[in-house]
Amino acid sequence: MEINWESQVLSSVSKVIPQLSCLEIDIEKLHESAINLSKEDFGINYEGNPNIVPVEYIRKTMLINTLNFVFTDFSTSVKYKIENLSDTDAMVYQIDKALIEGVPLTKGHYMRDMDLKEFKRIFTGNIEMPMADEKVEILNNVGDTLVTKYDGDWINFIDDGPKKLYDNGEGLVERLVRDFKRFDDHSIFENEKVYFLKLAQLAFWGIHRELSKSYFFIEDMENMTAFADYIIPVALESFGIVKYSSGLKEKIDSGILIDRDSIEEIEIRSTSIYVTAKLTELINNYRNEEEKIIIPQLDFKLWTDFHADERPHHLTKTIMY
Repeated sequence: MEINWESQVLSSVSKVIPQLSCLEIDIEKLHESAINLSKEDFGINYEGNPNIVPVEYIRKTMLINTLNFVFTDFSTSVKYKIENLSDTDAMVYQIDKALIEGVPLTKGHYMRDMDLKEFKRIFTGNIEMPMADEKVEILNNVGDTLVTKYDGDWINFIDDGPKKLYDNGEGLVERLVRDFKRFDDHSIFENEKVYFLKLAQLAFWGIHRELSKSYFFIEDMENMTAFADYIIPVALESFGIVKYSSGLKEKIDSGILIDRDSIEEIEIRSTSIYVTAKLTELINNYRNEEEKIIIPQLDFKLWTDFHADERPHHLTKTIMY
């Protein structure tokens, strides 16, 4: 499957790359890393868990990506953990636990009426869940829209259009961003929108990865990019592909907040998306046709390998990742 460089996200971030000022891309390291990564297992033959109930999995995945942002305390740089799980993994564990206990977390009415006390009862870890107030407010807003437009059920949203990310305004990502503003993840660069759409894309990658062989195949996965967050930059820096300016490096290492929508943040996120696309193309040059990967498979591997890594990453107060 060829990468679509004209997709909404990839085409917009590509405009940032020629003007990078806070970091640079090492092309030699990019090629070296592609050779090394081409030998890795990307789980391309994964068939999905046969014990999953598809509609329940979809509901849970949409909930997870409603809340899937900021798991590091801004003042201490300590990650949210429970037992041996950290950040998103810890949250998913607690969501699963609540659902088993009968808490209707995925239902629109429950999300709409959630309060901070109930949220903290469900999500209790080594530290208070970062940005708990914002997470509750987002749950309330998303739940209200679900109830108002889709009878409180994510399945009604999913079934209301084609199984495509983009389709003249009616694709899954397009409708999600339009109906639920918490997923409208973009910044302004030189008076133009730069689209990242991290959580909107990630939700449908989770669904496609698990259910594409049996229940829910997304037809235009060539339009999906990496999910620009805190972890992919750590991986790319560790490979030597991305090199930060001394000023930006000092901020990251010192845990100094980087402003949302700042040039630094836009460049970090744009570079993550652009480099993972280039890496995917290069990796596929070294693999047989049946072994070729798509961008989210590379992202998934990098996130899995690096999300528990203790080296510092940039910190931005945002609800988008």
